[in-house]
Amino acid sequence: MKENVLIKTHGRAGWKTRLVLAVAGFGLSACAVSTPGSRVARAPQLFQPLGESQKQAVMEGRVIEGMPPDAVYLALGRPDRVVRGSENGKSYELWRYVELRPVQRQSLSMGFGYGFPHGGHSRHGYYDPGWVSWETGPDYVPVTSAAVRFSNNRVTGWERLR
Repeated sequence: MKENVLIKTHGRAGWKTRLVLAVAGFGLSACAVSTPGSRVARAPQLFQPLGESQKQAVMEGRVIEGMPPDAVYLALGRPDRVVRGSENGKSYELWRYVELRPVQRQSLSMGFGYGFPHGGHSRHGYYDPGWVSWETGPDYVPVTSAAVRFSNNRVTGWERLR
């Protein structure tokens, strides 16, 4: 005959379990992909006042001149950097978006001579007739993937990597 077992968590054990589940849930939600559709669903009040051409651009993840900053946020997400400046007496704001791009690398190292075991210092060193190290693989470098320029709270220019 099978017994049904009910596990009850009391006091500290229940608290730890809830904490672990909360941290895991937060970690998984932080990995969620943000798309124009998901941003519009979270903030429909930013989407509603836009004109039809701007709404279409937002849903396609595009930027067009004349858009307000809220529309650019919906289309591209939160910028990685915001720069404020002035040109010809007019202030502007520049939003930069950064992505990581792989760059292939190859590294060859060689050496020979006297050394000390385990990187330490001792009275008796050892002689290493030679060593070779070959490393390959990608490094990831940050690259500006898009930049949007605002003046008077409207997009006045933009650029995007192909």
